[in-house]
Amino acid sequence: MPARSVIFRLLAAAPLCALGACATTASSEAEVSALRSELRTLRASQERLVERVARLEAHDAVSRAGASGERPPARPIPVKVEASAEASLVATPELAVVKLKPRHEPAPKLPTAVAVLEPDDEQMEMFISPAPEEGPAATLVASNEDAGAQQDPDVLDAEFDKAVNMLRTGNVEGGVEKLRRFADDNPRHPRADNALYFSGLGQIGLNEFNGAAQTFERLINTYPAGDAMLDGMLRLAECRMRLNQAADAKVLYTRVVTQFPGTAAATQAEQRLAAIPQ
Repeated sequence: MPARSVIFRLLAAAPLCALGACATTASSEAEVSALRSELRTLRASQERLVERVARLEAHDAVSRAGASGERPPARPIPVKVEASAEASLVATPELAVVKLKPRHEPAPKLPTAVAVLEPDDEQMEMFISPAPEEGPAATLVASNEDAGAQQDPDVLDAEFDKAVNMLRTGNVEGGVEKLRRFADDNPRHPRADNALYFSGLGQIGLNEFNGAAQTFERLINTYPAGDAMLDGMLRLAECRMRLNQAADAKVLYTRVVTQFPGTAAATQAEQRLAAIPQ
């Protein structure tokens, strides 16, 4: 009798142990999920900070080059660090296959009271558009599009970094031209908006404020969701001040403060608004 009692007690305790193990597994999965989310957030914040530091360093180097005429020392281009830890944490989820059954509904009935008349040949010619003419221009456009589609992303990144480095080492005119060409040839590249920003920055260093204003306007209108848009608005307002257009500059600074409160750009806009004479 005592041995049988011990066996019954062990059988009763087994489900409790299983429940405890399930609870431990669930809590571990929740912690891993939270760590993944935090890692992704830190990675995005790091990338934004790296891009902003690069823009600020380039602006400082170009400003010194334009003021003193000296060639500023070359600085290394910041490289985005890929978070390999995130890849190790993220596991491939198992997806369930769901088969949808089509509805067996009868097709709608078509009205047959009105007779259907086929259009004659003259009426059909009105709706047929002529085939596009093929010529050297069309062939050139097609070849350019194919070349852009086959362009290696690593090669494009290297071209962008080389153009920015030209600004930092004193070849401002060459860097501006190369960045403008990069933005024209690769409008959908992730760094196209930054190419326009650095190009306008170089034009400020060359005292070409009208051209710089046009470049920053193009940046704001073409890439309103880009990470360089806010800094582009600040530089555009700076160009307006250099061109004695204080009213337009106030409008831009006010827009940054009201539409993007709490950002670093809004803080700078508030300070510059206070410095503008009323």
